[in-house]
Amino acid sequence: MHFEILVEDASGGKLLERVVPGIICGEGGEAEQDTTFRIHTYKGIGHIPKGLKPGDDPQGRLLLDQLPRLLRGYGRSLKGVDAAVVVIVDQDSRSCRELKQDMVAVLRACDPKPTALLRIAIEEIEAWLLGDRAAIERAYPKAKRGPLNEYVQDAVCGTWEILADAVYPGGSKALGKLGYPVIGQVKCEWAERIGPELDVERNASKSFQVFRDGLRRLARKT
Repeated sequence: MHFEILVEDASGGKLLERVVPGIICGEGGEAEQDTTFRIHTYKGIGHIPKGLKPGDDPQGRLLLDQLPRLLRGYGRSLKGVDAAVVVIVDQDSRSCRELKQDMVAVLRACDPKPTALLRIAIEEIEAWLLGDRAAIERAYPKAKRGPLNEYVQDAVCGTWEILADAVYPGGSKALGKLGYPVIGQVKCEWAERIGPELDVERNASKSFQVFRDGLRRLARKT
């Protein structure tokens, strides 16, 4: 099976590049036969448009803004192909249930529908990094234990700020003052350094586990 993976930002893409192969391989270490993937990154999450009509700009780089157009396109291009589209977004401050319902509504409106996996990182994809404390400490041996001890897994609490307080000099306050694009660049560094250390079998993030297990179910249908 082939996966077309859509994620809302560059740091998420870098993390997925590092964890998807381990997910597909599974505990036995043997890759699912003929399973491939390609990752597409966007410039932010955006909003699903009213009436499920995508924006006028076909090159728009906000993922949810373009989701109706993207899923319809995949429904046509992947018809009869052993492939699936995977969509991953951050919950942020939105209702997880409502966000998932809106994404499912977009999929149901497609004719034909692509095989799809719709997943939400709660609160942010940095929660998947925080799901493996040992990986953080291997990547950042001087990480501060206080913020890591206080973190409640998958809580809506300012997730990237918690990670910054643990590993970034001066913590989230110093990083926040720098603003974007620096924050995005630092998130990419976290994904590149912590991602290869993650144990996909023991990650404590429930939203990561749901993503991992869903991807494996699809891969094993080949």
